[in-house]
Amino acid sequence: QKQLVESGGGLVQPGGSLTLSCATSGSIFTPNIMGWYRQAPGKQRELVATITRGGNTNYADSVKGRFTVSRDNGKNTVYLQMSSLKLEDTAVYYCILQRYGSSSPAYWGQGTQVTVSS
Repeated sequence: QKQLVESGGGLVQPGGSLTLSCATSGSIFTPNIMGWYRQAPGKQRELVATITRGGNTNYADSVKGRFTVSRDNGKNTVYLQMSSLKLEDTAVYYCILQRYGSSSPAYWGQGTQVTVSS
């Protein structure tokens, strides 16, 4: 079972910034997509941002211009830089690893809490 380990969550004030990291264990299949989903209390899990090995990105409309997804292929690590955070960004953020061309992630991280509050 592939392990994805997230880090970097926490409490931040509105307008603040936070960076999440996610590292995978061992080698991973290629081609692949890595990225982030989130789930807020009482809401469905939603896609936040994804990135291919080649650097093609996809963002939810709600985070465009505020979040940046990036990856280090040599380290099999994906990052999510979040800025101008809003109260509605509060959620558990999950790292994902997906086979390119697949309709859904193959692996999920355990999740990391991001709380935006004054």
